[in-house]
Amino acid sequence: MSLEKTPVTVVTGFLGAGKTTLIRHLLQNPQGRRLAVLVNEFGDVGVDGDLIRACADANCPEANIVELTNGCICCTVADEFIPSIERLLALDPRPDHIVIETSGLALPKPLLKAFDWPDLRSRITIDGVVAVADAEAVAAGRFAPDPAHPGDEGQVDHETPLSEVFEDQIACADIVLLSKADLAGPDGVAAARGIIAAEAPRPLPMIPLTEGVIDPRVVLGINAAAEDDLAARPSHHDGEDEHDHDDFDTVVIDLPEQADPQTLAAKVARLAEAQKILRIKGHAAIQGKPLRLLVQAVGARVRHQFDRPWGDRPRRGCLVVIAEKGDIDADAIRAALA
Repeated sequence: MSLEKTPVTVVTGFLGAGKTTLIRHLLQNPQGRRLAVLVNEFGDVGVDGDLIRACADANCPEANIVELTNGCICCTVADEFIPSIERLLALDPRPDHIVIETSGLALPKPLLKAFDWPDLRSRITIDGVVAVADAEAVAAGRFAPDPAHPGDEGQVDHETPLSEVFEDQIACADIVLLSKADLAGPDGVAAARGIIAAEAPRPLPMIPLTEGVIDPRVVLGINAAAEDDLAARPSHHDGEDEHDHDDFDTVVIDLPEQADPQTLAAKVARLAEAQKILRIKGHAAIQGKPLRLLVQAVGARVRHQFDRPWGDRPRRGCLVVIAEKGDIDADAIRAALA
């Protein structure tokens, strides 16, 4: 008798939308499921994997959490993606459900196509694609096409790299979670709903949430079998043999020990505004504090918290800065954070 296919949930969403926060909530509320997680980072420093490993427990031990950094998992199917999935499927006990957190710059459809490999298709099914959208950012028009390039009839049709990624993620989704609903407020959530509904190729359920809190039954167990439904999930890049992240750049900044969190947060906020930064995330060492400071910024909105002891690891701070190509000035960034 053949084994039942293991369901896989793909969590997509732009940089800083709240994908890791959602997955941490799922790990802390598995409702009896044995979970496994595959995390893909765009930069070569894994921050999200650290955050998720901090939630490891009997339902999802650290061996069930695999991280791939500095790449796109659908571009490395044979070398990295399939072996990583194989490793998770070989765990004993076998996971009941696998959750994949894609890079915030990833186009989800090429990843769905990767599941068509014979080695995978007979053993796993894509239970659903969950798109996490920052309601405040969407309502503010941060993912809108460039109004400086109107179409022939006065319509805005010049897609920006941001709008293309956002639209591809929405078009691939089975459900959209409107994150940071507390920051957006009722009017912001309503505006985000309207914008997403206009972009979506078909009606999609949209659920507001705060701090990633949602009943896991809403996002796990959708039974979409998305690998059989690719035609209904259009992409700006359909028909292309390859895709890449050439529209975006990263720079990794080593940080000396900092005097206090507030001063660092203020520097990060000023930097994000001055340099048109999309996303900053990483850790810092604070003088006199035994815990690492987790720093995350989306645009000029900065959050920080102490997350775990340094232990015997070197107290070296490190931030990953992501921006559109041409918007990163590494020397200016280092100077701003000095």
